[in-house]
Amino acid sequence: METQNFEHQQEYPNPFMLAAIKEARKGIKKGHGGPFGAVIVRNDQIVGRGHNQVLHRRNPVLHGEIMAISDACKRLNTHDLYGCDVYTTSEPCPMCLAACMWANLRNNYYGCTIKDNELIGFRDNKFNEILHIDRTKIDNLHELDRDECLKLFERYNKMRRKKIY
Repeated sequence: METQNFEHQQEYPNPFMLAAIKEARKGIKKGHGGPFGAVIVRNDQIVGRGHNQVLHRRNPVLHGEIMAISDACKRLNTHDLYGCDVYTTSEPCPMCLAACMWANLRNNYYGCTIKDNELIGFRDNKFNEILHIDRTKIDNLHELDRDECLKLFERYNKMRRKKIY
């Protein structure tokens, strides 16, 4: 478990969201996948990190949130992340949203929206429509630092060598 502690969660941009952005940038630089990074936080400490690895590991379920949940569970030696929060660069897709629920994450702070994902070529909204997901009924989803995450998306969108999946 990391000892890095962020005491002022009300800062702009939020330090935990900045850590998620940094994780996404790492994945983009390595060609692992899209601009999706996440961190899991418990008691103001990052206990899990992850970025999208769909392309790198050739596995469509290895999204940033899934990787961060897996990392946190391993570090904390548990399957239950009750009392933890996730900070992610984008509103979770239906799969990641369900994973966050299964992991018992308390709050989900996201930067870009599902609609923003469409602007860079991802089809998350289509899954929402097919599955009839009403996100207004989910009370632990909180938009945070969207402008900072949009900068990440814009940078990703300008990349010449990217693969949309």
